[in-house]
Amino acid sequence: MPVPVAGGTLDVRVGGRTGPALVFVHYWGGSADTWNGVIGHLPPGQATVRFDQRGWGTSRAMPGPCHLDRLADDLADVVGACVSGPFVLVGHSMGGKVSQLVAARRPTGLAGLVLVAPAPPEPPPTVTEEYRRGLSHAYDSPETVRHALDDVLTAAPLPDAVRTTAVRDSLAGSAEAREEWPLRGIAQDISRAVRGIEVPVTVVAAENDAVEPPRVLREYLLPHIPHATLTTVPAVGHLLPVEAPGAVAAALGDFLTHLRH
Repeated sequence: MPVPVAGGTLDVRVGGRTGPALVFVHYWGGSADTWNGVIGHLPPGQATVRFDQRGWGTSRAMPGPCHLDRLADDLADVVGACVSGPFVLVGHSMGGKVSQLVAARRPTGLAGLVLVAPAPPEPPPTVTEEYRRGLSHAYDSPETVRHALDDVLTAAPLPDAVRTTAVRDSLAGSAEAREEWPLRGIAQDISRAVRGIEVPVTVVAAENDAVEPPRVLREYLLPHIPHATLTTVPAVGHLLPVEAPGAVAAALGDFLTHLRH
């Protein structure tokens, strides 16, 4: 489904009819396909919405800027065009920070927010200028992508087909999209904005996450969204949606059950 946004059109995949709709927002280096495994574990008919964010995958040619506010505007436009009833934002990593910004706007129909290994609203001290410069080169080549996947982003081996997709996605970013998040977006403090989030929030952390470990989320996210709950998935790393799609789907199911009661 084509959705007009600033500067062009996003190709949005819409599935199912049973709500609330789950609106998926992928990580820096990901795509709509990041959520394939999770969606495969959801009950048949569950309403879902997903898309390649500006600068990634099928949206690679979209013009910039690719900063957080523009990505949040894109997400809001997708929701406005594709969702007619209640919905839940499901954001992973960078997509989690984008989702926090949109949730803080209190859009009509927002029923909840699920943050999967999210970037916290307050950048931790480890996000130094040196760290950000190094991160900006993580997707420079197939070799650097494989190193990032095997040594930083995951704690469990990925199935070959899933790993191939992850490598493809990481190499598919535009130059601006590959630089904007590590050089600026990851260091942007949105803690003041997220105080406006009023809907139920659950955070799904990964026990062996080297990027956003549970202790970082407890210290730099939970104080700013104090009504959020946090659960930890054991023995996996930052790429929770592809390392443990069943666990993420189960967490979504539990969250939807909570909303219905």
